[in-house]
Amino acid sequence: MTAQIIDGKAIAQKIKEKIKAEVATLGKKPGLAAIIAGDNPASKIYVGMKRKTCKEAGIYSEEHKLPEQATEKELIELIRKLNNEDKIDAILVQLPLPPQISTEKALNEVAIEKDVDGFSPANVGKLMAGNENMVPCTPKGIIRLLEETGTKIDGKSAVIVGRSNIVGKPTALMLLNRNATVTICHSKTSNLAEHTRKADILIAAAGKPKLITADMIKKGAIVIDVGINKADGEISGDVDYKQAKEKAAAITPVPGGVGPMTIAMLLENTLKLHKERKQK
Repeated sequence: MTAQIIDGKAIAQKIKEKIKAEVATLGKKPGLAAIIAGDNPASKIYVGMKRKTCKEAGIYSEEHKLPEQATEKELIELIRKLNNEDKIDAILVQLPLPPQISTEKALNEVAIEKDVDGFSPANVGKLMAGNENMVPCTPKGIIRLLEETGTKIDGKSAVIVGRSNIVGKPTALMLLNRNATVTICHSKTSNLAEHTRKADILIAAAGKPKLITADMIKKGAIVIDVGINKADGEISGDVDYKQAKEKAAAITPVPGGVGPMTIAMLLENTLKLHKERKQK
C-alpha cells in the first residue's frame, strides 16, 4: 500500500486564491505587522515568506526588526504602538525571542483583537474552553489538512509527538473539540512506539529528524509531519517519509505539507481580524 500524499502546497494555494479574491473586493486592505527580534536564521526565512505571501494576496504588511540585544521594554513599546495603529489589523511576534525577553509577557501585550497567532493568554483560554474564534496557524492548518483527506476525526485515536505551546498543545485541544481521543507524547515518554502504533491519526511535531519510523506507525494511519529539519544538507521531517508512505493511508511530505498551510492560515486569520475590526 502506498499512501495518499497530502499536498499542502496545492491546498494552501486554493485558500490563498480565495483570500486574494475577497481582499480585492475590500475598500481597505487588511494589515499585518510582523515583529522579529534577534538573528535566528529560520525566523528571518519564515517572516520573509509570510511577507511575500501577503503581497501576493493583496494584504498590506510591515516588518519590524529588533536587534538580538533588544530589551523587553523595547519590544513591549513596539507592540503597544502597533496595537494603536489603525492600518494594522494583525500582529505577529515571531518566536523564539532572545532569552532576555519573556515570551509570556510579550504575547500578553498583543491586543486580543490583533492576536493573529492566537497565542495571547485570552485566546489560549478560549481554546481551552472550546472556542476556536482565533487559533494558532499551524494547528489550524493541521486540522484543515485532515479535513481535506476526508478523515473522520470523531472517535479516532490521535497521538501527538511534541507538547509545545505553538503546535502540540493547541492541536490536542482542537482534536479534542472534534471528539478524538488524544494522547500527547514528548521527550520523557517511555516506549514512544507503543503509543504511536495505536494512532489512527499521528502528528509528529518533536523537531527531531526521522524520529518516527515505519515500524512505529499503525497500518492505514493518517500521518501529519510538522517537523522541518536540516541535517547533512538534506531537509527532512520528523517522519522517515520514504518508509512511512508504504505503511500510512495518507501522509504529508516535507517540504510541501504543513508549512504552506501555516502561512495560508496566517492570511486567513489576518483577513478574519480585519473583518471583525470593521464591524466594531
